Amino acid sequence: MPSFETVRVAAIQATPVVLDAEACIEKAERLLHEVADQGVRLAVLPECFVPMYPSGSWAGATNPWAGAFDELWEALWTNSVDVPGPAIDRLVAVCRERDLYCVIGVNERESQRPGSLWNTMVHLGPGGLLGKHRKLMPTVHERLFHAIGAGDDLGVVDTPVGRVGGLICWENFMPLARYAVYRGGPQIYVAPTADDSERWLNSMRHIAYESGAFVVSVPQYIPAAAFPEDFPIALPEGKEVLGNGGAAIIEPVGGTVVAGPLYGEEGYVIHDCDLSAALKAKRTFDVTGHYGREDVLLGLLGQVPQ
Repeated sequence: MPSFETVRVAAIQATPVVLDAEACIEKAERLLHEVADQGVRLAVLPECFVPMYPSGSWAGATNPWAGAFDELWEALWTNSVDVPGPAIDRLVAVCRERDLYCVIGVNERESQRPGSLWNTMVHLGPGGLLGKHRKLMPTVHERLFHAIGAGDDLGVVDTPVGRVGGLICWENFMPLARYAVYRGGPQIYVAPTADDSERWLNSMRHIAYESGAFVVSVPQYIPAAAFPEDFPIALPEGKEVLGNGGAAIIEPVGGTVVAGPLYGEEGYVIHDCDLSAALKAKRTFDVTGHYGREDVLLGLLGQVPQ
């Protein structure tokens, strides 16, 4: 039986410690304790928080296959994490201590088979690793860093604080991917991202209404000063901020922003999400229920030429 209680949720707009997995995990541990002190039950951190997101604001020139670009790749792989693995275990320990649920973006590797990396969203709770989702389709320059997800992990995680599901960054622009998640009946829809645009926030408002779920949008705040002096790739000259944030929580009945957006700094926004609002929203528009019409629409999709 799903929960219809009120759940305190935090969107944590944190800057990663660039290319330092150990320091990123330490920072995540500290931030989880901070929001737990404020009664938060579900905390969401940005896309690829460990150990950084390869942003289009500087990573678009990383196509060459030698020199500093290899150095960057090797440093990124070395500071990525296994899921499950020791770094994940440390965050689970915080969740267990604080009775907390967490969604965090990481660069995921497989140490037993060194090679590809994935842009992965990890679900954690007091009982351990609850699930993970590998990004289906890396965007433009991201394909130089991240492999393509298999798409077998689009389910929703059923927790005592509600049914939690979502997608990573521009996956949220993929209607069929959204629909696959919606079929799991999420009450809280999480969207870690690196997009700080007004277009993104407008899309999140649409998804809240479309899904009938609270949307937790967590962009990154990335100042140029966050990059170490020995970072192997040159950053754009004269650009002090590479990701301006915009963390927000949106309610499902009218698609209204109820917390945030937070721009121009690290921090977090918190909201008490009354999950009964998600049920109320679906009385009007249930995207996989009375408005699903799979009997008609899936048949039409089946007629698309292969």
